[in-house]
Amino acid sequence: MNINTFISVGENIHCTRIFKVGGKNAGPNAKGEQVITYKSGKDTRELPVPAVFVQGGDWANGKVKHCAVAIWQGNYGDAAGKAAGIEYLQALAKRQEAQGATYLDINVDEFSTDIPERIRLMKWTVDIVQQAVKIPMSIDSSNIEILRAGLASCDPARGRPMVNSVSLERVDAIRAVAEYKAVVIASAAGEKGMPANTDERLANVARLMTHLKAAGFDLPAIHIDPLVFPISVDAENGNRFLDAVAALRKTYGPAIHIVAGLSNISFGMPNRKLINQVFSWLAVEKGADGGIVDPAQIGKEILNGLDPQAKEFKLAVDLLTGKDEYGMAFIEAFRGGEG
Repeated sequence: MNINTFISVGENIHCTRIFKVGGKNAGPNAKGEQVITYKSGKDTRELPVPAVFVQGGDWANGKVKHCAVAIWQGNYGDAAGKAAGIEYLQALAKRQEAQGATYLDINVDEFSTDIPERIRLMKWTVDIVQQAVKIPMSIDSSNIEILRAGLASCDPARGRPMVNSVSLERVDAIRAVAEYKAVVIASAAGEKGMPANTDERLANVARLMTHLKAAGFDLPAIHIDPLVFPISVDAENGNRFLDAVAALRKTYGPAIHIVAGLSNISFGMPNRKLINQVFSWLAVEKGADGGIVDPAQIGKEILNGLDPQAKEFKLAVDLLTGKDEYGMAFIEAFRGGEG
């Protein structure tokens, strides 16, 4: 398979993203200060972690939300902290653009529960990121006013922004997306819950398409997200998603886009990178043309470089298609250094 196009929605500027405290990215420096270590160009830099994070519950549980730290420093830190926070976010953005991202997903929902603060921080983050890259933004929030704030801050000269996402449970967001002439990720979620199978995905999308068409969206402006659920929860989750992709492509033809949070498939499994890459390859084979991904791990060149005849590729396919129902063969191979 030769993949010519892959729409990559870079997922890394998101306040849910965590580093392990004491790992290679977060912990004490030589002076005993708690920092996040990162690369800016060829240089290694440090983002100070403020006391509000070090004294919080996430840190006590061995985690730190690194983008939230950068946004906090950029807005509430001293002069050095502000500079470090801005540079950190811009380094993340530049890296994803260099790795082939088509859009950069921006989400500040987990920063706080204060809606006015999050509206302000969404505007600030979009502005800071746009200063560093040329590609359009993907505005990601569960709150319509935050979506509007992000869209209002997007520079239309770099292309139509994206909204991640609309669904039957939030059809009101469609109006906001249409006002700003954005493209949209259209989730297969239902009015009151997640789809259990392929038929429910298709039915939810069909109802959502009625709303989108009424708002003036043509097919190329719609990126359907059939929703990925972990293979560790149900061995058929991979097949259900892949079947939905094939059915959606058959129903809506070549003009529409199909993307998803492809790395969700590997939660709870070892060697997640391999699983994610093989699953993405299978999704494209069925008709997907993009994903909400880390472009360092999933992209056109990476997927074209996979070898479908390799033993580890076949092990992952068996896992993802339910042939290795409980993942025992994959896990055993991983433990033995093969997977």
